[in-house]
Amino acid sequence: MDRVSRQRVLLSWSSGKDSAWCLHSLNNRSDVEVVGLFTSFNEAADRVAMHAVRRVLTDAQARAAELPLFPVFLPWPCSNEQYEAAMRDALTAVHTDLMFDVVAFGDLFLEDIRNYRETQMAKWGFEPVFPLFGEDTHRLARQMTGSGIEAYLTCVDPKQCPAEFAGRRFDDALLDELPESVDPCGENGEFHTFVTRGPIFSSSIPVDVGETVERDGFVFTDLLPGR
Repeated sequence: MDRVSRQRVLLSWSSGKDSAWCLHSLNNRSDVEVVGLFTSFNEAADRVAMHAVRRVLTDAQARAAELPLFPVFLPWPCSNEQYEAAMRDALTAVHTDLMFDVVAFGDLFLEDIRNYRETQMAKWGFEPVFPLFGEDTHRLARQMTGSGIEAYLTCVDPKQCPAEFAGRRFDDALLDELPESVDPCGENGEFHTFVTRGPIFSSSIPVDVGETVERDGFVFTDLLPGR
């Protein structure tokens, strides 16, 4: 299939393993072309919303993926109305630049999240796609670790996952130790990750594991740009 007929995809980029694997999956298809990434940031902290990853590290990921990254800045605190307005305005502006055909999300099995995205995208005039939806997360997690993806847990919900997992590598050893109640991809919000290496990157992103703190009911581990 030639370049002209390929579907142009804008990918929602959380900085974590699911969006990274979604990019990997899309890159392996001949009928699509990923033309950019977009990420929502807590404007006050200058970090990825929920993952709490520094923006400088997310910028490094985009350079390694050789794709433009479009930030969506969210106020803090942020109401649902403010979130939706910021997302609508940002996507509309990106569409003017990239003329993408669809917006891809790395969601795995949560029907309510998918339904919400479909509703909002339809209101704003965009078509969402979910390349990984319905994948078995136990198999998928092992595929990720086996593919060369390296990631660190940057946020843990201690109500669902042991707090001491914050800051650890997402690898087979961690998967072996996860309680059975924890989804191995963290799809229920048990944990969030930052990817430092993988088949989607031209080079790895060096990081140093920094301080771990508890804030707003979650446990966060800071990742610092490494040498």
